Amino acid sequence: MHAITTALVRRLVRTQFPRWASLPVVPLASGGTVNAVHRLGDDLTVRLPRTAGGAADVAKEERLLATLDGLPVAVPVVAGIGEPGEGYPWPWAVHRWLDGEPALEGRSADGLAEFVLAVRRTKADGPPAYRGGPLALLDRATRDAVEELRGTDEPFDASAALAVWSEALEAPVSADGWVHGDLMPSNLLVHNGHLTAVLDWATAGIGDPACDLIPAWNLLTEATRPAFRDAVGADDAAWARGRGRALSMAVIQLPYYRRTNAVISANARYVLAELGCGPKP
Repeated sequence: MHAITTALVRRLVRTQFPRWASLPVVPLASGGTVNAVHRLGDDLTVRLPRTAGGAADVAKEERLLATLDGLPVAVPVVAGIGEPGEGYPWPWAVHRWLDGEPALEGRSADGLAEFVLAVRRTKADGPPAYRGGPLALLDRATRDAVEELRGTDEPFDASAALAVWSEALEAPVSADGWVHGDLMPSNLLVHNGHLTAVLDWATAGIGDPACDLIPAWNLLTEATRPAFRDAVGADDAAWARGRGRALSMAVIQLPYYRRTNAVISANARYVLAELGCGPKP
């Protein structure tokens, strides 16, 4: 993982985009693990991948964003693509600033279902979604994570988790379609409770539509989930697969990040509580 400082960002901007060299650079707090994000002036952000894998996403995300059309919310707009330099080894991007605040667990995000449906209606060809393959491919990793989490001091009902997972594996599959694939609260910007923008499109592509049901448990509440389910038209099988996908992400993330990333680990605990596998906060 590459160390990224404000001074490095300033040098890269100054040498590669001199028209923006006088703009202030301010690091933005984020629970993300792939990119370091800095605000550049009032209207731009600089996104530098932290790893080689994240660097490969720069061009991929630019291509995907050009494919999508007619979405009801704002998406990142590329203002410039940077090259390796100043000791930094990978390509990087400058995006237009998007207004809104990151969504928070338990708060509303009106318009989320409309966004999910709009992504599904995309007709263009696309790559396989990062998380969109058969659930069976995640079986070993999910069961191993359940056992790892069982061995920690986290309050966690492993039996309940395995029941959710088994139901998901047994659910019939549906035809693949376009999904965003990473609808974590930190990738959703809201204003006055309404969804205004969606970030981080490198995971998008063709996959199981249940991938985009995960916000039902990582963001919504028991009271607001039914309306979301009705709005997206999720049948019992899709809902079970969505629960399984939310569970898999949470049990894999929590043991790994619980000492190092407060944002991701808090969201994983929220998911487990909403699935009935952990205590309500």
